[in-house]
Amino acid sequence: MAATLKLLKPLGYRTLYNPFAFSAAQSVVCWNVRSSTQRGGQDPPELGSPCHSAKKVKNVCSTSFSRRTLTTSSALLSLEFNKPSTSKVSTLQWGSPRATTVEEEDIEVFDTLEDPRVFLQLRPEYQLHSYHRSETCQPLSVSEGELILHKVTVYENNLQPQTIADYFCKLSSLSAEQRPVLLSRTSFTLLCQLSVKNIQFFDTPDLINILKAFVGLGIPHSHSMLAVYETKFCHQVWEMSLDQLLLVADLWRYLGRRVPRFLKIFFSYLNLHWKDLSLSQLVHLIYIIGENRQVPEDLMQKLESLILKYIDSINLEEVGTICLGFFKSSSSLSEFVMRKIGDLACADMQHLSSHALVNILKMFRFTHVDHINFMKQFGEIAPQRIPSLGVQGVMHLTLACSSLRILDEGVMNAVAASLPPRVAHCRSKDVAKILWSFGSLNYVPPNAEEFYSSLINEMHRKMSEFSRYPEHLLTCLLGLAFSEYFPTELIDFALSPGFVQLAQKRSKFELTKELYTLDGTVGIECPDYRGNRLCSQLQQEGSEMLWDLARKDMNSKPEFLEILFLLETMLGGPQYIKYHMILPHTRSSDLEVQLDVNMKPLPFNREAIPGKNIAKLRLKHEGVSLTDDLINQLLKGKTRGHFQGDIESETGQQQMELENKAARPVGGSLCNVADWSGPMEMAGLCPPGSMQTPAVKLAIQMTNKNQYCYGSRNLLGLHNMKRRQLVRLGYRVVELAHWEWLPLLKRTRLEKLAFLHEKVFTSAL
Repeated sequence: MAATLKLLKPLGYRTLYNPFAFSAAQSVVCWNVRSSTQRGGQDPPELGSPCHSAKKVKNVCSTSFSRRTLTTSSALLSLEFNKPSTSKVSTLQWGSPRATTVEEEDIEVFDTLEDPRVFLQLRPEYQLHSYHRSETCQPLSVSEGELILHKVTVYENNLQPQTIADYFCKLSSLSAEQRPVLLSRTSFTLLCQLSVKNIQFFDTPDLINILKAFVGLGIPHSHSMLAVYETKFCHQVWEMSLDQLLLVADLWRYLGRRVPRFLKIFFSYLNLHWKDLSLSQLVHLIYIIGENRQVPEDLMQKLESLILKYIDSINLEEVGTICLGFFKSSSSLSEFVMRKIGDLACADMQHLSSHALVNILKMFRFTHVDHINFMKQFGEIAPQRIPSLGVQGVMHLTLACSSLRILDEGVMNAVAASLPPRVAHCRSKDVAKILWSFGSLNYVPPNAEEFYSSLINEMHRKMSEFSRYPEHLLTCLLGLAFSEYFPTELIDFALSPGFVQLAQKRSKFELTKELYTLDGTVGIECPDYRGNRLCSQLQQEGSEMLWDLARKDMNSKPEFLEILFLLETMLGGPQYIKYHMILPHTRSSDLEVQLDVNMKPLPFNREAIPGKNIAKLRLKHEGVSLTDDLINQLLKGKTRGHFQGDIESETGQQQMELENKAARPVGGSLCNVADWSGPMEMAGLCPPGSMQTPAVKLAIQMTNKNQYCYGSRNLLGLHNMKRRQLVRLGYRVVELAHWEWLPLLKRTRLEKLAFLHEKVFTSAL
């Protein structure tokens, strides 16, 4: 429809007689249909690739010859007509007068083939090993094309390899509207067959020229002929130069065809010749690696050392290309290199294009390197750029802030303000990542009502996409739950048996934890919800999975084990404290303590004591009695001799006891999900009839810096949601903050006990 609307404008061209169309109008797309069925497993061509144009032709053909010729030509012309706006956006420099006049429809245009290749225009050296669309032979007229095809038919058995290569080059110079028709000609098919028949006689320059012609002609990436050429190039790798190898890899990229065999041999070659790579060859190679998503890890480590070698000569756009290549190939860069890259960007960030800025942020997100100066400058320039940045770029900026735990209100407000008018441009992935980022950073923008309502409405329109990418729906709903938004219709759909089954089978991710977190959250925060819930089996699976992860994590932290040991000592034994997941779906564990009306600890943890010792232990209250008077003395630095002696007598055993606790799993059974909406079951040492109902239930949490926004004491979304839900269930949260507890690890045991006593009993008041 978009192409048709553009044709309503006068384009200034005439429809001329076309001899190619006259002879083969009925089979304009036979080549595409035939070749597409000969080879499977190839990725579809990306928008903007040469073979995309051929698909457009197939869709617009009609039964009338005259209309067919007009429509084919018009569709191709309209596609070419759209190219300038795409390239205009990709080459804009921020701060220039043009940057402020970009139309809204243009900023959403992103050519996945052309836009990432802007760096190839920065140095003349790139011309030696990259393909440029403008690089063609002399323009060829229709009559000259007819003559070539006639010669192919007449002299097919006498054509020399050099002549075949020359014919391909000349035919690729036909005008754009003639090329799709050329592909259907039987004489052109014969030329292709002759090239395959004589492929062993082509030298390397001839093979490269033929591959260039294939790109210009828009040969479908799935055509079986290309498999023969890939095999031939595999045999030629060790006889080619680095420039030739890079050019061939670039041509395969332009054709939209994946060539894993060729790249595997190419990378083997590079493992021996990587030190010979020039700066332009290095950057271009990293681009090719990123576009193909495959590379040996040891080669990337060698390329990283070359990046350091050239770091002072690399410009900012090339830095963006390097970051994108490493990011797409899931290859990490060291913290040292990332800090060097951040320093380069900070030196001239005002002139850094938005495309490069997004790519650098992707790599900071991937490596989790916190370059403070870079993020500070980013926070200064991003709010002005966001309105003129495409939605996908906005998503990546927002997600980078979330992953690095950096809450910049100016950036987040600019994102929230710019999205509602253009939310229709969002993919399901964009909606999911943006909602997750705001929820994860626990930030509510000033226009929250407009922002969230527009994104939730867009979620309803994206239901077909969620069926293909179920993980995106769960990401959306969890991000909304962090921010206390619960669209019940969407939650009911996400927890329905059909979608749960779809999520487990179709998604490449393990989504049980996400489903369980959503289900548990709804059970606590939506008391009026009557929709679908997870079955008990999946609840149990999710609970066990998350408990196993949490237990391993805490058992590996000596600072946590010391808290557990000291609390058991202070309260009177393990029966007075329970290490478990009060809310398993929130993915972290707690230390639970229960106090009676007199603020005395209750021995509620039945599982901590063997049954035969219960009666004996019920009569004996062990532990150090910390009175208010004693605490006051401790805080003043004065202690009494007998108490000091009691503490010191146990000091020698502390390390051994801590090691014993680390050796055995701590904790007990999991909390039953079904008990959340009702009274918590009391598992005490005494018979149920004589057990006191706790006056206070404490959830003691040892926090770390990763639970807060960077450099602040603002909890992230998941951890804030957990505390919110604990309060709903009647718990008082006692936080043992890392900025308080970690410095105490170097202090005396008395000071640690005094700190814990004050935290537990002051919080209970």
